[in-house]
Amino acid sequence: MSGNLADAVRDGPPGAPGTLAAEARLLSIGAAAAVLGISERALRYYQQLGLVTPCARTPGGMRRYSEEDLERVTRIRELQSLLGLNLDEIAVVLRHEDRVAEIRQSFRDERTGAPERAELLSEALELNENLRATVEAKRAALDKFLADIDARAEKIRAALEALP
Repeated sequence: MSGNLADAVRDGPPGAPGTLAAEARLLSIGAAAAVLGISERALRYYQQLGLVTPCARTPGGMRRYSEEDLERVTRIRELQSLLGLNLDEIAVVLRHEDRVAEIRQSFRDERTGAPERAELLSEALELNENLRATVEAKRAALDKFLADIDARAEKIRAALEALP
């Protein structure tokens, strides 16, 4: 993210002292897209796929994005660029991460007993192992791609050496 929400939106005129009002902390789709460096169309598409849900809407139905919404979109972009995941794979990763956050909250709840905590930990471990398998599959595909590139480079080197 090129900046944070607090830098993007201020309560009152520029330079005026004061705190950010809850409503002022929410960005329109255009402002959110600008802060994120992506198109409004991309934000709408992520919403259509269920990857991100704007935290609020105006009475007229305009989307409003919170800092947490922007962080989620940043996570989506990281998963695309860093791991090369497609949007279906990203949806799975986000569902896993959301569930792990729910598990963490339930685990920390003082009303959760030891048997429930054991079940929660088992579920979290399974989710983590599934995520690891997804990343391993991507890594294997990248390793194969690199091997193909290396093989082509070796053929090119051999062809260069064979020239008179």
